[in-house]
Amino acid sequence: MLLIGESLNVISKKIGRAFKERDAKPIQEEALFQKEKRMDYIDINLGPAKKDGHELMPWVVQVVQEVVPDVPLALDTSNIDAIEAALKVIKQVPSGTPHIINSIMCRPERYERMVPMAAEYNADFIALMWGPEGLPRDENERAALCVELLYFANEAGIPNEKIWVDGIVTPVNIQQPQAISLMEFQKMLPDMCPGAKSTCGLSNISNGPPDHLRPILNQTYMVMLQKCGMFSVISDPRDEQLTAIAKGERQDIVDLIYGIMDGNQPNMASLSKELQDYAKTVNVILGNTLYSDSWLEV
Repeated sequence: MLLIGESLNVISKKIGRAFKERDAKPIQEEALFQKEKRMDYIDINLGPAKKDGHELMPWVVQVVQEVVPDVPLALDTSNIDAIEAALKVIKQVPSGTPHIINSIMCRPERYERMVPMAAEYNADFIALMWGPEGLPRDENERAALCVELLYFANEAGIPNEKIWVDGIVTPVNIQQPQAISLMEFQKMLPDMCPGAKSTCGLSNISNGPPDHLRPILNQTYMVMLQKCGMFSVISDPRDEQLTAIAKGERQDIVDLIYGIMDGNQPNMASLSKELQDYAKTVNVILGNTLYSDSWLEV
């Protein structure tokens, strides 16, 4: 599982201030930290950046690449001019791995301008399954949006291999069925768009629950999505357990989650407390157990 680090983000007070004040030091420290924590990509998230994004994004890209020239970047802002300005100055990494535009919505006013931009600068892009009516209701609406956007990209000369499909993660405590819809959509992708990659904003699954419960929700759902074919996730580089699982260092957790998804409920008494918590969390996400903030205590 490839990891795209999410913490170089304007919503962080420290990073947001550094963006505003053009203070390179905290930005570079964060970039170096993410490399140390084994992130495969670094996401630079400016948010809307309506006023000065066209100047800020290329500056941040250059600041980051001064210290981690070998880590590919994901350019994350809704300001299209800011994306284009960054693509004009960004340097390719020595490995040749393309940088990513994060993201292009399935809305004609967005993709008709941004897809040709991705083609011109040879960038990969994240195809966000957010359509004219907002969040798709189920896996079939996701599939319809996916076909529309990928067909347009293919016609522009972009192969599926350069497209990362994001079916959108929603909070489990608000829209439990949506977590299952995304997994079903992931299973459809290989037949629908062979060669395409996939990713998601993993931490959205735990938006709302208490902070101490967020890591196990994120970790568990990542493994569940991986079983359904997910290629990568946008994740918190500070979650060392999640990184260890993604890098194949906790096969016991993966085997347990896969088994439950296959219908093999374990003997809870035979499991350690740690593995019991993962088993309970799988059942919450699958809807076998009703969500409450106390699901681990039951």
